[in-house]
Amino acid sequence: MQQRIILITLGVSDLAASRRFYIDGLGWEPVLDIDEIVFLQAGHGLVLGLWPADELRKDVGVDGPQGPHAAMDRMSLAHNVDSEAEVDAALAEAEAAGATILKPGQRADFGGYHGYFADPDGFRWEIAYNPGLTIAADGKVRIGPVVP
Repeated sequence: MQQRIILITLGVSDLAASRRFYIDGLGWEPVLDIDEIVFLQAGHGLVLGLWPADELRKDVGVDGPQGPHAAMDRMSLAHNVDSEAEVDAALAEAEAAGATILKPGQRADFGGYHGYFADPDGFRWEIAYNPGLTIAADGKVRIGPVVP
């Protein structure tokens, strides 16, 4: 697995309030801003995602009441790769290194392919293949529709 983070997703309690704070208040530039989620350019090739906390918990596969590590239920780091096979390989590599697989590689609602693991401290990582995500040489991230 390459040493990089492409996306940090925050599970927010009020998406509209977070949208106003980051876009209107701080002036951050959205890469994609739709009803369900907001992606903001956060650095060279780095995106900050704002997504309702309950949706993030469902996507990771966290069920039931929040436990002692509730803050971890509201955040994930993402590592994007170039194919579905690379998703499965990265998940296997993480598991061999001591990670717990939370969600094996599978088709994603956004049209790509993804899975999740937790590191030994419980921090959650999404490994994703998203053919609609590109990073230009200047670091500008673009997220477009995934065409089947």
